Amino acid sequence: MLPNGRMNRAAIIGVMYHGIRHATLTYLHNLILKGTIMKRSATAVWKGSGKEGKGVLSVQSGVLKEQPYTYVSRFEQGPGTNPEELVAAAHAGCFAMKLSFVLGNAGYTPERLDVTCTVNLDQGAIIESHLELKAKVPGISPEKFAECANEAKATCPISKSLTAKITLDAKLEA
Repeated sequence: MLPNGRMNRAAIIGVMYHGIRHATLTYLHNLILKGTIMKRSATAVWKGSGKEGKGVLSVQSGVLKEQPYTYVSRFEQGPGTNPEELVAAAHAGCFAMKLSFVLGNAGYTPERLDVTCTVNLDQGAIIESHLELKAKVPGISPEKFAECANEAKATCPISKSLTAKITLDAKLEA
């Protein structure tokens, strides 16, 4: 700001950048939440019996392409992926992004959101999805942080699609 109350070029650019950034985040958030139908796909190919067979998983983006999965990788500890760990990855990623939107709408920009999700499979059903969050969000109070984290837990698309119990441990780091 100049002494006469007018803004200099750097101040104007800063205000424009913040406004455009906020408008873009708001637009993307509204686009996601307000009825835009997005389709994503994945494929699984399985050969053989349930216990001795083998399968591969691929996703539309190509980030996973013919990734192996077997009985051992799913129910024991063996090489390859499994559907439950992919659900956990989806929930962790979805929650982190949703929390970023919730925090942004509340006027905060997180420096870091570190989310680990653990799903529990029991008798053929995912019974719990546990989110563990470590976050660094400058200027936020612990109460506001907890409010935002709980809102994101309840409203992220993966949380809304799961029938399992969803739990959250959220820690705000200084």
